Amino acid sequence: MMGPVGAVRTLSTFDLGLDGRVSGKVREAWSLGDGRRLLVTTDRISAFDRILGTVPHKGQVLNQLAAWWFAETADVVDNHLLEVPDPNALIAVEATPLPVEVVVRGRLTGSTSTSLLPRYLAGERLLDGHRLPDGLEPHGPLPEPLITPTTKASGGGHDRPITSAEVVADGLVDAAIWHRIQDVALALFERGCAIAAGAGFVLADTKYEFGLDRQGELLLIDEVHTPDSSRYWAADSLAARLAAGEPPEGFDKEPVRLALRRLGYTGDGPPPALPPEVVSATTDRYVTLFEAITATAFEPAAEPADERLATNLAPYLASPAAGGPVDATGPGA
Repeated sequence: MMGPVGAVRTLSTFDLGLDGRVSGKVREAWSLGDGRRLLVTTDRISAFDRILGTVPHKGQVLNQLAAWWFAETADVVDNHLLEVPDPNALIAVEATPLPVEVVVRGRLTGSTSTSLLPRYLAGERLLDGHRLPDGLEPHGPLPEPLITPTTKASGGGHDRPITSAEVVADGLVDAAIWHRIQDVALALFERGCAIAAGAGFVLADTKYEFGLDRQGELLLIDEVHTPDSSRYWAADSLAARLAAGEPPEGFDKEPVRLALRRLGYTGDGPPPALPPEVVSATTDRYVTLFEAITATAFEPAAEPADERLATNLAPYLASPAAGGPVDATGPGA
């Protein structure tokens, strides 16, 4: 199903007509059998755990940027990426997702009720199992990167912060696996910060998801270091903006959350329509970040996306063993 946005048609949903479809906030997924899974990234955008509409080129940016980051971090931890058959699709290893999202925070920031900054400003100092000192500045660095897990909400619910101790005590993740996940998450964040800094950005925080393959081995799944799952700030304007009491210049979803707040929406009830200028600015930010991080020009894929996807994915559906080479950043067919 396609929806027009200006001169660009957006991919709001995609259905292969196969059994076992799983539809998330942004991605559609199917099991292909023989241990593989197909993930299609749409142009849907969500905030406050609500789907808000679509943003042109967003799905392509997320899919190709995630594939780029999977390649750049494969030496830190294995991931689920096998192939990129289309600018909006991944073929991945079938994995059992762990029921915890792993958020790593390097800055005292955020605008949602579960973020550190609003709670810190309200006087909380014990946050998600971490005790923070007095005197930290809004959007400034934390004493060290912190892991703040959340539950995975379903059916339109909100994710719930928990502590690392609760992850193990509640039986969500085995203690040994959780210990390794924490080490891996901090190493991934360190890698992400270094690469982002080289591209002119501050990686303020990010979210990782992990799963176990059929042999019980840990895999990084879903996406990694995308502007949907991370907060990126322009490094060159950060000091001046903070000194002036202004928020960082974000290249992620945070400006969308702030726009919704200005409209009086914080996650309860049906969300308002995003203003056209917010949608356009979001496309610009996502494309700018993609080009800076990957050092490649963004090339919009052929439209209509649903027809292109059907063509490019047909060999994978007809023959499970079929496949092509991985191209993490190219435009595809």
